[in-house]
Amino acid sequence: MKIIICGAGQVGWQIASHLSTEDNHVTVVDNNPALVRSINDTLDVTGITGFASHPDVLDRAGARDTDMIIAATHSDEVNMVTCQVAHSVFAVPRKIARLRSQSYLNAIYSDLYRRDHMPIDVVISPEKEVAEAAMRRLSAPRAFDTELFLDGKVQLLGIVLDDTCSALNTPLRQLSELFSTLRAIVVGVRREGRLFIPEPEDQLYAGDDIYVFSDAEDVRRTMEIFGKSQQRSERFIIIGGGNVGRAIASRLEADDRRIRAKIIEKNRECAEEAADSLERTIVLHGDGLDMTLLEEANIERADAVLAVTDDDKTNLLSSARAKAVGVPLVVSLVNDPTLVSLLQPLKIDAYINPRATTVSSILRHIRHGRIRAVYSVGDAEAEVIEAQVLNSSPIAGKEIRNVEWPAGAIVGSIQKGKDTFSPTGSTRVEEGDLLAVFVLAADVPQVEKLFQVSIDFF
Repeated sequence: MKIIICGAGQVGWQIASHLSTEDNHVTVVDNNPALVRSINDTLDVTGITGFASHPDVLDRAGARDTDMIIAATHSDEVNMVTCQVAHSVFAVPRKIARLRSQSYLNAIYSDLYRRDHMPIDVVISPEKEVAEAAMRRLSAPRAFDTELFLDGKVQLLGIVLDDTCSALNTPLRQLSELFSTLRAIVVGVRREGRLFIPEPEDQLYAGDDIYVFSDAEDVRRTMEIFGKSQQRSERFIIIGGGNVGRAIASRLEADDRRIRAKIIEKNRECAEEAADSLERTIVLHGDGLDMTLLEEANIERADAVLAVTDDDKTNLLSSARAKAVGVPLVVSLVNDPTLVSLLQPLKIDAYINPRATTVSSILRHIRHGRIRAVYSVGDAEAEVIEAQVLNSSPIAGKEIRNVEWPAGAIVGSIQKGKDTFSPTGSTRVEEGDLLAVFVLAADVPQVEKLFQVSIDFF
């Protein structure tokens, strides 16, 4: 597949990194020569310097015979014009644009993106993706990472193990026997910075980060088994009243529970916009690092604090202060992956990586075969792929143990009709089944091939 990625920033670089290892011909366009040189030196891609919306630049990038264009520059307008030029001049079949302005995303203007107007096939909103990620974090408050799969019936949980975990120093095979009715399976372990797929005889140790697939109805029990008791959260403080903070507050207001939320926003104009757009949320104008203001907001009584400003340091420091006064759940938005190592020393419970959520959303629309969803794990260390089995797929009709899975892949859950369960080696994969597979980054192409249809299918 030939793909043009416009924008060599964090999102563009990460998408190029994923796709360049998967037999795709990837070209990256950016007007910053330094970024283009860096991506040329680092990845197996073609870098072009120039403005992505200019027809001659797209022509040099190979737009005449490209299959897809992904417009992920920092400018909404450049991304929109790029898609229009790609459609009108080069007839590019598929166009994806990242848009941040809420005005462009308002549902009443959705006709704007019809093919005879502004022909964008998929619109990705980073703020919307981050807000949804934050709500998923709140559904499993003690997990550092979480995502839903198989129509919301299965939840991926990232859990940091400590000395309170009763499952330590026990082979995973024995855990399955001890908790035979628990619909959960450990699919990944990060130990001393290395992520790997565990074997049945492997044991878990304090300090491990583990990834678990759990039936949605068993999430509370799963968390308790791994030493993380759950509690209901009703009082929230959101530090940052920008698009992300407002989106989270709006979702909290729509919750059936009696949730009380407050927003702290440093910029007066932004604070006024938040106050005007929300109904029950209290908006305070001030610095989220101001302890006096935090006390005024009754931070010591809060059940959860979400720090979602556009400044990582503000988020981390305000989260640390919230934790210091005893807030049970603290979630921080972190753009820079090198800062993630600070979370544990600062006792921050969970973080949201906007880049990872946006990349996951874009990858969902790129994958081959019947790939329904893709979720990027950690700093692009692994992916969870949700895919449907077709009659002509190489795995159709085979038992799980007879499929040539790569060493870095494990099936976390399978859905047959309306039934969802953790598969065993004898589980037969049939046409129409949905599988959620946890796979290390290096083995993603091999797993994708298992879900592709053969040429005879056509």
